[in-house]
Amino acid sequence: MSDRRTRYPGPIAEAKIHPHTLVEQGFAEDAALAAMLDRYPAEHFDINLYDYDDEGQVSLRTGARGRLSGAELLEAIKQGRLWVNLREVETGWPELWAAAMADFRAIQATYPGMRAVKNAGQLILSSPKARVPYHFDAAGVVLFHLRGRKRLFIYPGDEQHLSEKNMEQVVTRQTTEELPYRLAFENDAQVMDLEPGGALTWPLYAPHRVENLDRFCVSLSMDFQTWPSRFRKGALFTNAVIRSRGGSPRFTDGMSTPELAARWAASLALKKVGAMKSRIAHFERDFEPEVGVEDGAGALRS
Repeated sequence: MSDRRTRYPGPIAEAKIHPHTLVEQGFAEDAALAAMLDRYPAEHFDINLYDYDDEGQVSLRTGARGRLSGAELLEAIKQGRLWVNLREVETGWPELWAAAMADFRAIQATYPGMRAVKNAGQLILSSPKARVPYHFDAAGVVLFHLRGRKRLFIYPGDEQHLSEKNMEQVVTRQTTEELPYRLAFENDAQVMDLEPGGALTWPLYAPHRVENLDRFCVSLSMDFQTWPSRFRKGALFTNAVIRSRGGSPRFTDGMSTPELAARWAASLALKKVGAMKSRIAHFERDFEPEVGVEDGAGALRS
């Protein structure tokens, strides 16, 4: 295993923490968060509750936005065990997004050759004891941390920890981002504690999991795509289609840039004709946030 901790090329070779300015601009204060929650589009909420067995295997419940005010919803998250993702921050909270993009450009400048061509983000509000399971993101990520304390466990991006067959399933939305996990992987983890004002980067696709350290947490997860990462994601999609038809495609880490680009172009056509239908478009929601109940998860109200 090389010092890069990943088999994929790219300017980010290892996990690193950078400074950012979002905390001092007031974006993580209760009043700002409650006002944002009041106006944020309900269709952009993902409200998750994760449970784990003794082997670290995860089961997921999903919730609906419900009818709480922004201040009440904030209180339910603080008291419970919820992980709330607010998608499309770029349109849902444009002031935060503009400030984050300024910090992103400063971070990008520290990595020679890194040129993002697309950015997207989600604001994460999570309960003091919430944990996110072992998974990977199909893009580069900068995790801006604004409040509380998080611990991230970042694992090598080799075939043992990150099977390309599993990556294909995620990229084609046949399954969520979670990956098969074994407790033995902990021997290979790089552990990083993240405090407010820190922004964490890690190598492209590196598997990771997250634990909050007994405090309510606020983070902005910013995805970014470069042309090389776009090519690889498209190649993974095309490989998934080939595999679903009985083929045995080569791993993308053995492909040249022209081959990756060709498979990316093929993926555009395959998506247009609906070659792989999403299996995760609709989750059955079985709770909504509620103040003062176990885990912050109350019964759905009609």
